[in-house]
Formats: sequence, C-alpha cells, structure tokens
Amino acid sequence: MKRPANLVVLVVVLLSVSATATGQSVGENRRVKQTLNLLQVWLDAQRAYQQIPGVSAAVVYDQQLLWSGGFGYADLSRKTPATPSTIFSICSISKLFTSIGVMQLRDEGKLRIDDPLARYIPWFKIKRSDPLGPEITIEGLLTHSSGLPRESDFPYWTGPEFAFPTREQVKERLASQETLYPAETYFQYSNLGITLAGELIASVSGEPYETYIGKRILDPLGMKSTTPEIPEKERGGRLAMGYSALRRDGTRVPVPFFMARGIAPAAGFASSAEDLARFASWQFRVLDRKGGEEVLRSNTLREMQRVHWADPDLETLWGLGFSVTRSEGKVFVGHGGSCPGFRTQLLLKPDEKLATIFMANAQGVNTGEFVQQMYYIVAPAVKTAANPTTNEAGKPQLDLAKYTGIYESGFGGETAIVEWEDGLAALSLPTMEPVKGLTKLKKVGEHSFRRIRKDEALGETLVFEMGAEEKAVRLIWHSNQYRRVR
Repeated sequence: MKRPANLVVLVVVLLSVSATATGQSVGENRRVKQTLNLLQVWLDAQRAYQQIPGVSAAVVYDQQLLWSGGFGYADLSRKTPATPSTIFSICSISKLFTSIGVMQLRDEGKLRIDDPLARYIPWFKIKRSDPLGPEITIEGLLTHSSGLPRESDFPYWTGPEFAFPTREQVKERLASQETLYPAETYFQYSNLGITLAGELIASVSGEPYETYIGKRILDPLGMKSTTPEIPEKERGGRLAMGYSALRRDGTRVPVPFFMARGIAPAAGFASSAEDLARFASWQFRVLDRKGGEEVLRSNTLREMQRVHWADPDLETLWGLGFSVTRSEGKVFVGHGGSCPGFRTQLLLKPDEKLATIFMANAQGVNTGEFVQQMYYIVAPAVKTAANPTTNEAGKPQLDLAKYTGIYESGFGGETAIVEWEDGLAALSLPTMEPVKGLTKLKKVGEHSFRRIRKDEALGETLVFEMGAEEKAVRLIWHSNQYRRVR
C-alpha cells in the first residue's frame, strides 16, 4: 500500500520541532537531558536484572520525540540489537485503532454508538443471559460493558500452538456462546467484543478491515511500521522474537510465531516504538486542533478519552476504546498489550502533551509500571522546560560527567551516579521507583560531595577517587568502596 509522501514528510517535521516560548527545544533543556539520561540508565539496568531479552522505548512531548532507544536483543540467538524501529506485537493496543475506525464511521453519520450491534451485523446472534436485558450496543463493545464473554470460544491463548481462529470460525462459534451478564451491568474486558467492532467496520464501510484501517488511519499518520497483523515477512528481520515469562530455572524460552487471524482487530497489530510515538504526537495535534483532523475530529478524540463506563465499585474506568487510569491524583489514558512472547504499553497524559512507550519481547513484564515510572522521571523537567519562568543560561555549570557511571561494592546490586539538578544523584539498582530512590549529592570539595537530606540539610561526605584520565574509578561512601564498573 503506497504511503502519501507529503503526509510522511509532515509527520517527520512535526516530530522534530517543538519549541518553548524562549525558542529553545524542550529536548535541549539541561534538566530534561538529565532526566532522559536517568531514564536510560534505569531502563538498561531493569532490563538486565529482570532478564528481559529486548526493550524498545520512547518519550514524546507534543510534536517532539524527546528520546527513543533500545536495550538488549530483539533476537537472542542472532544477537540482533533491539532498536526504536524494532517491530513488536502490540496485541491489545490494536483496540485503539479499531475504536478510532468505529468513531470515524460514527462521525460520517454511518452509525450511532447507541445503536444495537445486530442492526449492522445480521449474523450477530448470541444467547443472552437475560433475554429481557438491554441490547448489546456499539458503545458497549468499545467500553467493554456489553456483557460478552472475554474470548471467542477457542483456546488461542494456549501454547505452544496459539491457534487463533479465522473470521469464519469466530462467526460460526458465536451462535453457541452466551453472554456473561446483561449488557451495561459490569465491565468485562472482551477480545470478542472488539473483534466484533472490527467486523462492524468491515460491514459498514464495505471494505476489508485491514484495508480500511490502512487507508484511513495508518497511511495518513505515516505509520509505515504498523500493520493490522504481525508481518510474517519480517521474521528474522525487524520483527522481534517473542520469549516466555521467566521460568523457575531463571530462563526464558522462545515462543512460537503466531498470527491473530480473526482476532486481529482486538489483538493482531504489530508496531515499533517510533510508530507509536507518531501515533501519540498525532493525538496531541488533534487535541490542540493543530492538524490531524482528517483522521479524527478533535472533539471525537476528546470524547473517546473521557470516562464512558465506571464499574459499580468505581475502580474500573474506561473510555471509548481507551483505558482511563489514575495515579497519584493524575488521570492518564492509553492501552497495554499482552500476547504470546510480548508485552507493550502506551501511556498518554493529554493535558501535559506527554507520552511514554515501553515494548518488551517477553511475557511476565509489568509494562504498565514501566511507562508510569518513565512519566514520573521526565514529567517535572518537561513541564518546567515547556513553561520557563527563569533563564538558566547564566548559571555556572559544573563539570560532573567525570563522576557519572555505575559503581558496585560487591555487597549486592549497583549504584548509579548521574547528573541531577545542580549536582549529582545516586540511585541503587535495581528499583521500580527510580525517582523516589534518588539520593541528591552536593559538591563541597575538589572531588567530594555531601548527601542532601530530605530536609535539605547536608549529611555525610562521599569522595570520588580519580584515575589517570581524570575520570572517577572509585567511590568512597560510609568508608565503603564502590568500584566503577561502567
């Protein structure tokens, strides 16, 4: 499928330019650079300690790709490095593209989301647990409140075959299934429901699902590495090899190649960190009404990212396709994905125009916690850089790079020394709370620092021993020696 060249160029330009009121790019800000360095040090360590074969990740501010990178291997046997362009299964992040497709058709007047699904799919016949209960609507599919079972009645999450059904098999089996609850009663995450939303798109548009999504969403956004099904032609190339969760013996094993087939609208897509960054930046453009509305209207995207379903306990919240979550009093939107051999996550803070992306080619990885901690690392500095109140250009800059690195005492774990604010900071690795784990250090002598307590008072002294090239080789802290290892 040919991509319009002018649209691809537009996306590249938009991703490379984002300036503050002072004319300085947010990515050029000293504090932002410090946070991105900490993020890389932390991700590299966590990947190693959790024995994740490969990781690709990215941070987006508005139209700027602040950082993207890869750690470890996309394929352990081939020693293929993981990079921002490595392709992963994104599994349930697929649901965002399907939901956008449905809302496009709604905006064109071709359907209403409060319409019964059966109005558009004549073969949609399923036994209802309460025949007198509400009709299953399109909105019920997008909010997972339809009462439908979680899955089509096939064991496709069972290995090693992972035998996903075809579209025809899904349709044939549907008539023998039964709803779990009456519609609009409880949240029940449903791959079957979003699979049916994909069938709705095909029925209403008159085009195959994958053709519609490519033409109406992926092509206009320049998402050349994103496909509605895992690209088999990229096996042994850009497509990462999937691996299992850690086994009791501390190993991970390769997971057989799979394709989601009839479940593709809910779980079939593949993408890269770079492409998901484009997807995030497009959303920020649309929400700001600065472009991208040829794909989806600004008001429609806002509607999708608002809460449309809350479970009776008010713990589970969902938009139209988007997951809506709260953390430390802040509201985030996005989606995660978990398929055989892969875990991925996209997290957006729309009002701050900040997005974090994490992709792993292994099961059993808490990707939600990774993207949340990535946000906490970079968000304060990005906010300050995007809304500057003071000019830091006149501040004296200390030469601190000679102290930074990874140190270990042999007692256990590692200590990372990074530049932070106007001094240094120490971080014990591994940790899943990198910001809370930082210990700030203030320079007080030629190669000596003191710990800054939580109350801003100064604590004990740390001393760096320097090597022949005026680069630290050892750290003395509480009389203990930490040898620099990288």
